[in-house]
Amino acid sequence: MNKPVIYSDLNDEPVREFNDIDASLTYSYANYLNWLFQDRVELIKGKIFKMSPAPSRIHQKISIRISYSLVHFLKGKSCEVYNAPFDVRFPKESKQDKDVFTVLQPDICIICDKNKLDDRGCIGAPDLIIEILSPGNTKVELLHKYKVYQEFGVKEYWVVSQSDQSILIYTLNEFGKFQPSKIFTLSEKVSSSVLPGFELSLDDVFQDLD
Repeated sequence: MNKPVIYSDLNDEPVREFNDIDASLTYSYANYLNWLFQDRVELIKGKIFKMSPAPSRIHQKISIRISYSLVHFLKGKSCEVYNAPFDVRFPKESKQDKDVFTVLQPDICIICDKNKLDDRGCIGAPDLIIEILSPGNTKVELLHKYKVYQEFGVKEYWVVSQSDQSILIYTLNEFGKFQPSKIFTLSEKVSSSVLPGFELSLDDVFQDLD
C-alpha cells in the first residue's frame, strides 16, 4: 500500500484560492490554518472535503431551536454548546498542528471537558455532536464522519433530518461502537445519555418552519 503524500508543513505561504490546492495530497491542521480562501472545507484523515457555501435558512432555524434548548438546559452547568463554524480537531497521538489530520465543523457540539477548549476551538472528541442533514450532504461524507466520531469516542451523535423531520441517535457502547436508537419523529421527545434530564420535543424543533 502506497504511503500518502503529505503536503510539506514547511511551505507556510498563505493559500488564497481553493483551486490552488492539490486534492490528491494529504494535509494537516497546520496547512489548514494557512488557507485564506472563502470556501468552507473540512479535513478527514488529511483529505479535503468541501462544505456547502452556507446552510439553508431552514437548516439554521432548526440549529437555533436545538441550540436554544441545550443552552437553556446547560445554564450553570459545566458543559458548553458550540455552533458551526467551530473547528473540532481530532488528534491521533500528538496534538501538534502538523500532526492533526482530521478537522471537522459539526453543526452543534457539546463539550464538558474544558481542557479540550482553546482559542481555536476544540481538540479532542466532544461529548455530543449534532449534525443537521442538508440536501447537499453525500452518503460518503456522512459515512466518513460517522467513522471519525466513532473512532475518536464521541459519546453520542445525533443525526437530524430536516426533510424527514426526524432524529436518529447513536450512542457509544462499552465496546466503542455506535448503537443506533429508533428513529424519532413528530410528537415524540428525545433524551440524552450524556445530558441526564435533558429532553427535546421534536414538535418544538420542526413545527412552523416555513
